[in-house]
Amino acid sequence: MKLYELKAIAERLNDFTFISRARRVEDNTLELTFDKNESYFFNLTKGHSFIYKAPSQKPLQGYNAPFDALLHNLLSGAKLLRVEASSHDRILRLSVIPKSSYKNQIICLQMEFTGKNTNAILLDDNEVIIEALRHIDSGSSFRVIRPGIELLAIPPFKQQTTTKEISDVDIFLEEKYRQTQEKRLLELKKQKCSLIAKKSKKLTQILTQLPDETKLKEEERKYKDYANLILANLYQIKPYDTQLKTCDFEGREISIELPQGIKATRMGDYFFNLAKRAKNKAVNIHIERENLESKKTFYDNIYYALEQAKEPYEIELLVPKRGKAQRKKERLKEGELFWIEDHKVFVGRNSNENQKLLALAKANDIWMHVRNLPSSHVIIRTDKQNLPQSIIEAAAKLCVDFSVKNPGDYEVDYTKRKFVKIQEGSNVLYNQYQTVRVTKEGVEIRI
Repeated sequence: MKLYELKAIAERLNDFTFISRARRVEDNTLELTFDKNESYFFNLTKGHSFIYKAPSQKPLQGYNAPFDALLHNLLSGAKLLRVEASSHDRILRLSVIPKSSYKNQIICLQMEFTGKNTNAILLDDNEVIIEALRHIDSGSSFRVIRPGIELLAIPPFKQQTTTKEISDVDIFLEEKYRQTQEKRLLELKKQKCSLIAKKSKKLTQILTQLPDETKLKEEERKYKDYANLILANLYQIKPYDTQLKTCDFEGREISIELPQGIKATRMGDYFFNLAKRAKNKAVNIHIERENLESKKTFYDNIYYALEQAKEPYEIELLVPKRGKAQRKKERLKEGELFWIEDHKVFVGRNSNENQKLLALAKANDIWMHVRNLPSSHVIIRTDKQNLPQSIIEAAAKLCVDFSVKNPGDYEVDYTKRKFVKIQEGSNVLYNQYQTVRVTKEGVEIRI
């Protein structure tokens, strides 16, 4: 941030009278909404801080640290007294009277855009720290940032004075948002697409390495012949032999490598077991192949949906961070688990997983399916609570993204699990349902 930019922004923010909402929407980004409908965002990333103006955004996750609770309680609904930009350094300071204050207590939010010391600090009227986005100990800096400690001033920053005039601050900040959003979307898409592409590639490799059904049947016959030949020539095998040279049942010479550490009397059973394994694998190999192919299709659909995403929120929904310990512990043997506004959302990747999710769902959980098409089943865990429409719509988008590739308008039916009757496998009948429409946009370029 440049000092002249902060001064222009401070002048613009002084046009407002109150802060209607204050919250953290990303790890290092605060959203302040002024006079109910003007949202400004303060990105406090160390070494890359900036301010932009954009429509209000959904938080990427729920932020419940002490700083977040106090930021909301002290600034949401607060009367805005003044906004000042320091003349010595890149510091923006908002002074407010909290909504709950009965003695006109003044609270300050000081946002410091000063390189590695970038921070957001809540202060009382005695310059004592209430809470901060980042705590700093004495071992890291002479300037300790901890609740209950008086905030020391930052030494004046010597810089070349640049005087530029910003004719319209809002247009300037909106353009800043557009530029940073485009860059961030490209970086996020590249990162997440690379992650998903690796998973898809791994499944492709496993698929190509699957044994052929014909070869497995040949192995079965071979191991059965070995077992019968060993039983027929058991008297010839000595304890120290490593191979058996004999003739097969058609009179051809054959050499059989004998397993080590197994008694001669048990070698027949050894090869019969190998034959049985090959037989079972030949019978079930098509199931394993279908399962792997359905998982690959699932990840390919995620890849395409990432390409279509227009907001970081959509990307984080499709491929969330592994930030919460709670989420790390959540593992499904069948299906995929997503989180939408702290609600669990389960998605089946194939018919078998759809069946498992139907069995897993509770009576009041929400079940979803794309109408008139083979589709992933989606289960939203409700814990007997009413769900906001935003969660229904986001889950419906997941259902479409993971079920179809072609762009178009789709209808997703949803109802409580108790109204879904299983017919056969994952085929169901349902009633008392509602419908939400989802538009899947096309992808111009697919790599």
